[in-house]
Amino acid sequence: MVDADRTFVIVGGGLAGAKAAETLRAEGFTGRVILVGDERDRPYERPPLSKGLLTGKEERDGVFVHEPAWYARADVELHLGQTAVSIDRAAKAVHLGDGSVLHYDKLLIATGAEPRRLDIPGTDLAGVHHLRRLSHADRLRRVLGALGRDNGHLVIAGAGWIGLEVAAAARGYGAEVTVVEPEATPLQRVVGPELGQVFADLHSEHGVRFHFGARLTEITGQDGMVLAARTDDGEEHPAHEVLAAIGAAPRTALAESAGLELADRADGGGIAVDAALRTSDPDIYAAGDVAAQRHPLVGERFRVEHWANALNGGPAAARAMLGRDVSYDRVPYFFSDQYDLGLEYSGWAPPGSYDQVVLRGDAGKREFIAFWLDGGRVLAGMNVNVWDVTEPIQRMIRSGARVDAQALGDPGVPLAELAG
Repeated sequence: MVDADRTFVIVGGGLAGAKAAETLRAEGFTGRVILVGDERDRPYERPPLSKGLLTGKEERDGVFVHEPAWYARADVELHLGQTAVSIDRAAKAVHLGDGSVLHYDKLLIATGAEPRRLDIPGTDLAGVHHLRRLSHADRLRRVLGALGRDNGHLVIAGAGWIGLEVAAAARGYGAEVTVVEPEATPLQRVVGPELGQVFADLHSEHGVRFHFGARLTEITGQDGMVLAARTDDGEEHPAHEVLAAIGAAPRTALAESAGLELADRADGGGIAVDAALRTSDPDIYAAGDVAAQRHPLVGERFRVEHWANALNGGPAAARAMLGRDVSYDRVPYFFSDQYDLGLEYSGWAPPGSYDQVVLRGDAGKREFIAFWLDGGRVLAGMNVNVWDVTEPIQRMIRSGARVDAQALGDPGVPLAELAG
């Protein structure tokens, strides 16, 4: 069957789906390419939603993956504002919410993730927010500006990356911010308590109040508006707005109803895929936040909810759909910006996977690199306000070679020498 007679359908209008469509055309695919997105906006990148777009440093038009005319030039059919409601694997068809049916030869599921919801009284109040979509960021940006002008209070549930980035943006507008976090430090499950304290100190210096060891139990209000947020230790925090930043869940309903294999919750959930991002159905692939891959480099199945995974995973899946020999083994990578702190994180080092943390530089000045090691092997590295070191850090991770911890912590020893 020649390409011109084939149809590839992509369900998911985010970065992974858009880059997959781009790659199909770049690789010479001449068949139909159909991209289905449940938002009315064309595909866009999500990092600016909690960074530049939210702070006002970036314009809205800058978040989109492609200019509007690109899709027509590339002959990519867009079905925006449409929800894929089911997959008929036997008929190789995707059913949309408007009743239309799209037949496919190959299908890519790139449905991403959705914010986890607070299961407490008061979440139906107008001032309760989530941050996942462009419309969320548009609304939250207006809210933060108003809070800053009126000396208003924002309570954030969760001190993860989204919670901290929004806290920094809110303080930039002059809003009062309280972050409620059940762990003892921010990011404790990602970077551990010692490095988590670095972020606690950073935000405290900028006026953020933390309430650790607690969870929200109720949001109180009047006439539909938020007045306060209560925690399970009996405290009450004044609040005009509340942000739920307690993580994201993969959007697997479509795959589950189609009978595709899913990953265990212990592995982060998601759609189980192999090294080529192929699901349990050989004609269906998954990429981006929704895909749970047994990673060829790490040897474990896990799910990565970061920009670089969508940027690189979408093209990898597209090449696999075209029959190319694909083994998607990119080192996981993400970045964050908070006030004057910028960082890049490479690797995979969940709690319990490492036995040593090595610091190179000055954590007090927030100019350092942290390494997570297991038996002398570098599992992950995070450079904070230190730049142009991602390549040697990733080489160390990829090699799996043992590294001398003392040399690793010595700024006088070039990383390139240790990376081999």
